[in-house]
Amino acid sequence: MTYVNRQRLKLLTLIAVFALPLLVAWVMVEWRVGIPDARTAHGELKPDVPSLGAWPLEGTRPPAADDGWLLAFDCSLDCDQMADQWWRLHRALGKDATRVRRLRIDAAAQVSADALPGETRLRWAREPGWQAPGQVWILSPQGQAVLGYRAGVDPYDVLDDLKQLLRMNPEPVVRVNG
Repeated sequence: MTYVNRQRLKLLTLIAVFALPLLVAWVMVEWRVGIPDARTAHGELKPDVPSLGAWPLEGTRPPAADDGWLLAFDCSLDCDQMADQWWRLHRALGKDATRVRRLRIDAAAQVSADALPGETRLRWAREPGWQAPGQVWILSPQGQAVLGYRAGVDPYDVLDDLKQLLRMNPEPVVRVNG
């Protein structure tokens, strides 16, 4: 092998060292190859859903002082069963349950049982176009919809996503003087 060929081989090797990882990463993302399911969210990202303050809701809103993660669910379908299901999910969070609030959104003409403990009830003033009956959303402490789920979602999938969000976003440390 001549000196020139050896230099070309070194150059091609150097290019391959930097280009191959980019190519492999692109293939993994595009074809969903080698990405573990345990690390992907079960819900769908919802950038088209406006922040909570822009939702067409009527009723007494919860105080903003205990802002935290919010599990909001549309209670148009089988409301009492859904409310109980999300209450049980909230209890399953254990020590992190204090970081999450539940918002039950009833249909405009719906009358159902009283709110369960720790639940805030509001009504749709009008049903927005981005909303579907039985849908569930996880909202950030800033009121932005992070994940959305279709009606009939497995509660364990929502619990898994919620635990992951709480683990990745720890509570801020509060320092007390004195």
